[in-house]
Amino acid sequence: MTTGYVNSVESFGSVDGPGVRYIFFLQGCHMRCRYCHNPETWSMEGGEEMTPREALDKALRFRNYWGDKGGITVSGGEALLQIDFVTELFELAKEEGVHTALDTSGNPFTTQEPFFSKFERLMKATDLVILDIKQMNPDEHKALTGWTNENILAMARWCSDHGVDLWIRKVLVPGLTDSDEELKALRDFVAELKTVKRFEVLPYHTLGIGKWKKLGIPYTLDGVKPPTKDEIRRAEDMLQTQKYDGFRK
Repeated sequence: MTTGYVNSVESFGSVDGPGVRYIFFLQGCHMRCRYCHNPETWSMEGGEEMTPREALDKALRFRNYWGDKGGITVSGGEALLQIDFVTELFELAKEEGVHTALDTSGNPFTTQEPFFSKFERLMKATDLVILDIKQMNPDEHKALTGWTNENILAMARWCSDHGVDLWIRKVLVPGLTDSDEELKALRDFVAELKTVKRFEVLPYHTLGIGKWKKLGIPYTLDGVKPPTKDEIRRAEDMLQTQKYDGFRK
């Protein structure tokens, strides 16, 4: 029997997918992003164990609030580390006519087996992929997260080539992810993708610092302030292309 490990849930999410969402935050992530606001999800251990059926039944209790656009979103941690659980959950959801969204960093993506066949199966039951592109330069990406990004960009291209709707997100960290070179590279990359429905800048915030301290993990961005409204607007202007009417449709 397939089971998953859920760190937490949000019953009335409004930003991680269209409409009102029931969001599962799964346990486990291999990346160590310096600005992560959920470091408690890094470990593969912990969380509430549940089957896909149990998870969906919990979500369906809130279905009356979803309307025509809402549904379920699976986030993390990194949801693709529990791909079997997510796939079965989404397949059950589609049988119920529920919209499904995968919120991911793309870090586990590979075209090697056995992952790739599982990923292809998951995509058949996925209505939307919300992909966080943290850094375009592979060396800077590794310095930021501990991993390079070639496979993440490959996943974005695969989704684009296979008709999977995408939302692209960029966390804006002053002095770290907001250089002209970085923003132009991201703009050019996203402009090549064919299925992007939304493209948005997420401002860095410091709400997770207390969690780092509680877990005894050194926080290396102490003193970095969230971007100003002008800095956010500058980044949005630089990232804007003719393909998009706006960042928040």
